Amino acid sequence: SNLSASCWSRLHPVNMFNSYNVKFHHSKALTSPYPGSHIERSQVPEDKVGWLTEWKDYNPVEYTAKSVLAGPSWADPQINDEGFSPKFNERDGEVERKSLNGLYVVENGRPRNPAGRTGLTGRGLLGRWGPNHAADPVVTRWKRDGSGNKVAHPISGKNILQFVAIKRRDCGEWAIPGGMVDPGEKITATLKREFEEEALNSLQKSPEEKAKLDKQLQKLFSQEHLVVYRGYVDDPRNTDNAWMETEAVNYHDETGETMDNLPLEAGDDAGVVKWVDISEKLELYASHSYFIKLVTEKRGAHWSEDPGSECHE
Repeated sequence: SNLSASCWSRLHPVNMFNSYNVKFHHSKALTSPYPGSHIERSQVPEDKVGWLTEWKDYNPVEYTAKSVLAGPSWADPQINDEGFSPKFNERDGEVERKSLNGLYVVENGRPRNPAGRTGLTGRGLLGRWGPNHAADPVVTRWKRDGSGNKVAHPISGKNILQFVAIKRRDCGEWAIPGGMVDPGEKITATLKREFEEEALNSLQKSPEEKAKLDKQLQKLFSQEHLVVYRGYVDDPRNTDNAWMETEAVNYHDETGETMDNLPLEAGDDAGVVKWVDISEKLELYASHSYFIKLVTEKRGAHWSEDPGSECHE
């Protein structure tokens, strides 16, 4: 899987409950050097990020990584390539070019980042012009003691929720086992596939083992789930013409029985995988902490030892 979605992702927790009405915020998308390169973005002052602010002297740096220009299956050609006429703001063959945040502007044949200027044009490390879609499955269960009773936190009195976390090989941080949506793939399929690849090491399993895993997981992934967040992600790989978007979805194993029978095993881009107790002390990169916090709020689970820090909707 192309898991590189995550390590650099940061979200700004503003009004994220209604993702069509997100107040965009750029911070990671303005950082230099650009990931995996020595390229410096041109400086964008905070008051000039928004496209509605006129800025005649704006002179962004153009950069698309060699790995993208090499034309792998996950990447578009260059805009001016003969025979390439992408249909922006719609489903374009197998490629989803619609944004989760509504319509975006296309200027001189190039999509324009809805969150504003980034100091860099082209695609950088991202394969698609416009939105690059990822999916983040948050699989949870209640923490239980040896007798199978739910464990409450001694200070908050709320039950402790656990989620399946992977420790990423590239940056050593704990993360949600997510990744990029493949062309033609439904988001529900991506969520399940990424979880299988990252947390159950399905790519190394025999067809029989894989079928067995599939059957068990189907139970969890076909039940009612909770869409925690959908939309734009502030990410240091974003450019003026290409950006990350994600859908974070919570699958909750209420009784714990489904996941009890599934052996967690790190695969693909993951170094370690395990059930992790959720609290605000967990060090995940910011966008993932934000998704996880939303899950605890929706499930009424423990988050903080400080009673004043819980947000009540």
